Amino acid sequence: MDHHYIDRRTGAAVRETFRADRSVGLLYDRLRESAPALFRALTGRRACALLGHLGYDRIPGRRGIPLFQHMGIDWRECLHPADTFVSPRQVFERQIRYWDCRPMEEDPDTVVAPADSRLLCGELAETPALFVKEKFFTTGELLGPGSSWAELFNRGSYAVFRLTPDKYHYNHAPVAGTVVDLYTLDGSYHSCNPRAVLALASLHARNRRVVTVIDTDLPGGTGVGLVAMIEVVALMIGDIVQCVSTHHYDHPRPLARSMRLAKGAPKSLFRPGSSTVILLFQQGAVRFSDDLVHNLARVDVPSRFSAGLGRPLVETEVRVRETIARRKPLGPAHPADPPAPAHAPLETV
Repeated sequence: MDHHYIDRRTGAAVRETFRADRSVGLLYDRLRESAPALFRALTGRRACALLGHLGYDRIPGRRGIPLFQHMGIDWRECLHPADTFVSPRQVFERQIRYWDCRPMEEDPDTVVAPADSRLLCGELAETPALFVKEKFFTTGELLGPGSSWAELFNRGSYAVFRLTPDKYHYNHAPVAGTVVDLYTLDGSYHSCNPRAVLALASLHARNRRVVTVIDTDLPGGTGVGLVAMIEVVALMIGDIVQCVSTHHYDHPRPLARSMRLAKGAPKSLFRPGSSTVILLFQQGAVRFSDDLVHNLARVDVPSRFSAGLGRPLVETEVRVRETIARRKPLGPAHPADPPAPAHAPLETV
């Protein structure tokens, strides 16, 4: 069926055309049940690397501005001249003049979008059926087995940011704060196409992902308690590179515990494909922007999520560093010293 999202700037419904949609349908509607071994192979690391190479590393007949036009991307935003881009991978991993073309509100109480993406948001305490019965994810699954953080977020707020292959694929810090935990959970490389998300229970919690827990309750922080930022790989995403910069893209550093993050600054880079970022907030910490909440329940916009769940659920397209939520005036009390993770580190970034 058709899938539409809301353009935040105009309020208009826009039809989305999915890349390789028929192949995703074959993979998740047929092979998943009829050929599970083949399904596992095609959503594994090796197949992901091969698909990424075939899709992004082969030098196409186009380069420069024609390459950008072929991929539906505005080359004028780029930091480097268009004629220096000779492959889809270079376009995918492009840097943009975000300080000019993705301005950020100066209010310290705001939470900003971590990526150019399509957004779903809500309250876990108010919509448990969406995540438990319908199995999008639970905090325990998403944050990893044995994680001590799950209990702190399981009645809080969530925001899911779905990136598509044409998007700018640097992720930026959504809040200002200090990194108190950082770990990688191994997994598969499932597609983030809504068709796949609805077909496979807890898809985001099955994929390889990097979890960053940020404490924002400190001088200069956003003041919204603990925030979990989960960066999820997907089909043809070979890696998540942590590359923190405080000024433009200068002097990138690997992310580490105790590092301060500046809101709106580059944090990481997805390597080619579609992908997802999920933010978790503690209960009562933030209030999402009214237009985003309103758009979720629009019944006049056809959405695969709405059709699959039997209730309105419509995405809004947002830009990185754009305000998506604000600190509530009176949030819950948060522990002064966040608990040490109960899980053994499965893999450190």
